[in-house]
Amino acid sequence: MALLQIALGLLVTWAVWAVIRKSQHRSPLDNVPGPTAASWFVGDLERFYGRHGWPFQKELLSSYGPVVKFSAFFGSPMLYVYDPKALHHIVVKDQYIYEETSIFIEWVFRSVVPLTVFLTDGCLLNSFNSLAFGDSLLSSLGERHRRQRKILNPVFNTNHMRYMVPTFYRITNQLRKALSNEVKDGQHEIDMLSWMTRAALELVGQGGLGYSFDPLDRDWKNPFAEDLKALVPTMSPYFFWMRFLPLVSWIGTAAFQRRVLEMLPLPSLQRTIQIIDTMENKSKEILAQKRALLSQGDMALEQQVGEGKDIMSVLLRENMQASGDEKMSDTELLGHMTALIFAAMDTTSGALAHILQVLSEHPDAQEKLRQEIKTARGDQEYIEYDELMNLPYLEAVCRETLRLYSPTTVMTRVTTKDVLMPLSTPLRGRDGTMMNELVVPEGTGIVIGILAYNIDPAIWGPDAHLWKPERWLEPLPGTVTNAHAPGIYSNLMTFLGGGRACIGFKFAQLEMKAVLSVLLEHFKFSPSDKEVYWNWAGIQFPTIGKESTETKMPLRVELVH
Repeated sequence: MALLQIALGLLVTWAVWAVIRKSQHRSPLDNVPGPTAASWFVGDLERFYGRHGWPFQKELLSSYGPVVKFSAFFGSPMLYVYDPKALHHIVVKDQYIYEETSIFIEWVFRSVVPLTVFLTDGCLLNSFNSLAFGDSLLSSLGERHRRQRKILNPVFNTNHMRYMVPTFYRITNQLRKALSNEVKDGQHEIDMLSWMTRAALELVGQGGLGYSFDPLDRDWKNPFAEDLKALVPTMSPYFFWMRFLPLVSWIGTAAFQRRVLEMLPLPSLQRTIQIIDTMENKSKEILAQKRALLSQGDMALEQQVGEGKDIMSVLLRENMQASGDEKMSDTELLGHMTALIFAAMDTTSGALAHILQVLSEHPDAQEKLRQEIKTARGDQEYIEYDELMNLPYLEAVCRETLRLYSPTTVMTRVTTKDVLMPLSTPLRGRDGTMMNELVVPEGTGIVIGILAYNIDPAIWGPDAHLWKPERWLEPLPGTVTNAHAPGIYSNLMTFLGGGRACIGFKFAQLEMKAVLSVLLEHFKFSPSDKEVYWNWAGIQFPTIGKESTETKMPLRVELVH
């Protein structure tokens, strides 16, 4: 209790200090335009980061330029950025200045970084990733992140993806058989998000871990898949409070903190703990199985799911040969497994659900894509990797949906020192001055506008807000190519760029295209009469109506005749 009182005292002291500091200190960002803060305490954080945050973000896009200032705690400034040159500096050139978070101890002993650093979404993201996935690529920073990425990069290359094609088609055809049974008597309304979640989980299970999570042989609620899909909606009520974790993370041991959380009478918090435990225990189970098989030699692995070609089998073999800094600990391996399961399942299943939904709303595009797939497959068992990756209309549909409906809409960084942020387009300040660059102070929260860049009319043209796959079948306008987006995928920011770009984007592409190439050849999708609402909580997720928190996306499905 005394420790909690000390923490509360520190928080109150800091709050008073922050108010005094704010009243006496002028920021170099005072001239950057932006809305009036909604609250003196939390600023605009709730209306920006809440799951109903899109209207406010859309207001920022329509009312201000590609760099907008909004307020965090006690009016501390944050920048919402989608200017191309600024993004290049944030995610590539100066990426080690724009980090995901800082460390509480540094503030305590150096009194350099304002505590508002820890209350920005950068801290939230790192806190969420650390809590949910442990020591993984998603939660590591700086040199540790670079080391982990260097070790993991080889298992995500194109040559390795080719090995996975037969496995992916075998899984997807099992999905096809199960869906065919559901609609054998005619059109039926089906929750396609549930099926896409289960399929994506099985794809990452067999292709990523050499493990089967789901036979995909009937319509049932896979408990593990349900847990994974529920993680973000269940945790979202606590995202605001997670910003305060650095204030109390030093109190007691991890076991003590765990006991305190378990005592809190909050059902959704207890559900969150249960989901995280389930993910960790499953990763431990899989790792133990893989180790046992590896000890029996390659022959034993080749007879199992994935045939020893899955990402984790390759990684474990390489890790056994590694030494020194190149060797990963069990904690890291478990963290990477948990992160891979969640990241490859959640974002990919959401993207697939969005593609099927938008195709159901554009039947002509759906039929055009169906004919392209049928022609490409011909009398083959399946479409080979290189041809699948290069089907022009399939690629156009995937690119356009990932452009307009990016699964992750924003990412956040925090400046670790004062930095000059150059701009592609001069920004008119509050006093009318035109600014070609901004001095961004240490400790400033920077929101990378992933979706904002993808739909910016100044780059993509006046039809930027329309779903138009044909734009990818002709040369892109000069405004797109000359913007030099720092993203790693198709002039878009969807998979980010630089050292923290999505390491598994090729895996995700293969997942999506394998599933679409099988389903669209055999099924026709039409919209449901239920309202599907896409929520914003770091990762987009659909619900029936605005108030529900249960993830669902129904479509009417029937066999193609």
